Amino acid sequence: MKKYLDGKRVYLRPFEEGDAIHIYEALLNSEFRKLTGTQTFFAIDDIKAAYEKFKEDRTRLDFTIMLKETGAVIGDVALNEIDYLNNNGNVRIGIYDQEHYGKGYGPEALQLLLEYGFEVCNLYRISLNVFEYNKRAIKAYEKLGFVKEGVLRGELLYDGTYYDNILMSILRPEFKTEN
Repeated sequence: MKKYLDGKRVYLRPFEEGDAIHIYEALLNSEFRKLTGTQTFFAIDDIKAAYEKFKEDRTRLDFTIMLKETGAVIGDVALNEIDYLNNNGNVRIGIYDQEHYGKGYGPEALQLLLEYGFEVCNLYRISLNVFEYNKRAIKAYEKLGFVKEGVLRGELLYDGTYYDNILMSILRPEFKTEN
């Protein structure tokens, strides 16, 4: 198995063709859909096509999050919207199954990606968006050093309720390689 970024309990590897099924199944889970704000349903062929297209996009890097202990795919993470002129980027992460929530796998994977973004891609600022009800993620992002920058009020209409979209970022001088 090809490891790209190696952590203590997880590693990141490039997206492979067989990974589309994991994303497809995660998107069938109502909890995962709400945490990510996903309202569209995707066919597996749409997911495969999107990730093939992503491979050609020089402004993004997509990785599968692998659990070292078992070799299981537990999520994915991306550094996208990379602006090499201004040294900025955006991250997004998804842990697929509730059995892996709250165990620190997401923050560890994001830590690996932040190190890569700051040290290899020479980014100065990395941002993310998180919906107000995802308290666990907000806490994890703050532990990693992300700072709340603003709020897009009522941006997401989900199951008949409007939710705020919180904008957060971290700058290279704020980043600690070990959290």
